[in-house]
Amino acid sequence: MEQSLNQIPISTYKTTPEAEELVLSVLRSGQLAQGPMVAKLEELSARMAGTEHAVAYSNGTATLVGALIANSVGPGDEVITSPFTFVATLNAILFTGAKAVFADIDAKTYNFDPKAIEAAITENTKAIMPVHIFGQACDMKEIMTIAKKNNLVIIEDAAQAHGALWDKKPVGSFGTGSFSFYTTKNVGCGEGGVVTTNDSSIAHALQLLRNQGMKERYKYERVGWNFRLTDLQAAVAIPQMELLNDSNKKRNITAQRYNDVFSQLDHIVTPFIRNEAFSVWHQYSLRVKNISKREELIETLHSKGIGAGVYYPRPVFEYEPYINNENVVISSCDVTREVCESVFSIPVHPYLSEQDVDRVIEGVSNATV
Repeated sequence: MEQSLNQIPISTYKTTPEAEELVLSVLRSGQLAQGPMVAKLEELSARMAGTEHAVAYSNGTATLVGALIANSVGPGDEVITSPFTFVATLNAILFTGAKAVFADIDAKTYNFDPKAIEAAITENTKAIMPVHIFGQACDMKEIMTIAKKNNLVIIEDAAQAHGALWDKKPVGSFGTGSFSFYTTKNVGCGEGGVVTTNDSSIAHALQLLRNQGMKERYKYERVGWNFRLTDLQAAVAIPQMELLNDSNKKRNITAQRYNDVFSQLDHIVTPFIRNEAFSVWHQYSLRVKNISKREELIETLHSKGIGAGVYYPRPVFEYEPYINNENVVISSCDVTREVCESVFSIPVHPYLSEQDVDRVIEGVSNATV
């Protein structure tokens, strides 16, 4: 009988009449790119991040690349980042010709450990790239202190953190912020992204970099690429941006229901959120105490029609293309390895019904691990 139950995906997207009408208006206009929808999305993104500027890009990897290059990161430079992240974080650093250096994470939050960042700094360090993993902001007070002390650039990988706060200040406003609009993110339009900044010179560089190095047609100011977002994609994202606060509140309500029950269980560890942080719960990620039983638990949830997955199964540098790469500095990162062995995520998206949440709670609670 359980196999016939509706599936509860770990993430999903549902269209709205507003999004459909905006997409149709773009199609009818005949201007599919570089039009008013992109400008509107940039306006909403700047408001979300509390910054003066937001520059839309074709995808979340491109936003990281643009943010790095706009801040003059390149060959010979080192960028300190987290090993507990999606590979785009690392690939973007390598795209610039810079060297990626890893600092271990905190066992509770899965975010950067500031002490590990300080230990990784060398004379070649140019930037710190905190990753606001699963929608919880890193300890930006400590990271900003380290950055200012060492005259380092901050590039925030906020791909999973639309609307997240640290001490009531939005992520993406501490340095140069990079957000993804990939379809699984809290705001998703298939592919897309945006870079946020309070620095007008960085914003100008970002605009050039995404548009073949030109602000005006055929007036090339620097080397650039085609990292432009289309109006069709922007039209899908705009209604979600307008409802972001509501959808993030729904995620928080679901996460609190999970916490209330799962904190009483003996076989798992619930997520830890710092008092200073407002998490937007891109993922709700638990840890199993018996790591040998994780796959069995996930299979049990799948058999009950409940989506579950592992984010992330290994430190990002522990894959073939990076093991012998001279621009990848591999470190022990013992905490990251422990987390990778035990973590798993369950649905927390805003489209869950109360019955869906009840099923997920029952499935996790009754799993024998």
